[in-house]
Amino acid sequence: MSTFFFRLCGPMKSWGTQSRFLVRDTGPEPSKSGVVGLICAAMGKPRDDREAIAKIAGLRMAVRADRPGTMLMDYHTAEDVIRADESGAGTVVSRRYYLADAQFLVALEGERAVLEEIAQALSAPRWQVFLGRKSFVPSAPLILPPGSALGPRMERGRTGAKCVIVSLARSSRRNPWPPAGGIARCDR
Repeated sequence: MSTFFFRLCGPMKSWGTQSRFLVRDTGPEPSKSGVVGLICAAMGKPRDDREAIAKIAGLRMAVRADRPGTMLMDYHTAEDVIRADESGAGTVVSRRYYLADAQFLVALEGERAVLEEIAQALSAPRWQVFLGRKSFVPSAPLILPPGSALGPRMERGRTGAKCVIVSLARSSRRNPWPPAGGIARCDR
């Protein structure tokens, strides 16, 4: 198995996992479904491409919070919203939570060919990528630059599309997971 690292940073991001109706939540770190959606957008895969979604969702994922950020809330209003029972229209006020100034390192583990395809897509996205909402765009390239802490100089991992693909077990010895003060979450 190989591992591919990339970063998610931007002024605002939202990783809702339980959003319902008038309250739109965010988790403290990227959700797996959010990362899968971001990758599918970069690859130009539509929401109904179940095969592509299953291939990406089948990868193991870990997230490290390099900068946890601050959770904030915004009020949104929408006028002339038609009620579900079609009894008329009205104004809807919703609360939307998001993370400000957070930065994460994401690791995906799986077959090298799949990871290289993802790395290529994140290097030159086919569709715009978002950090949870359309107005939340990345503030830096998703692919780590050469020479970064987990960049191409690390160990003897194969690099392609200016990215890092290595064995997670080997890389963890030199780069502790998570760093002091960080959080980590893994999905299988």
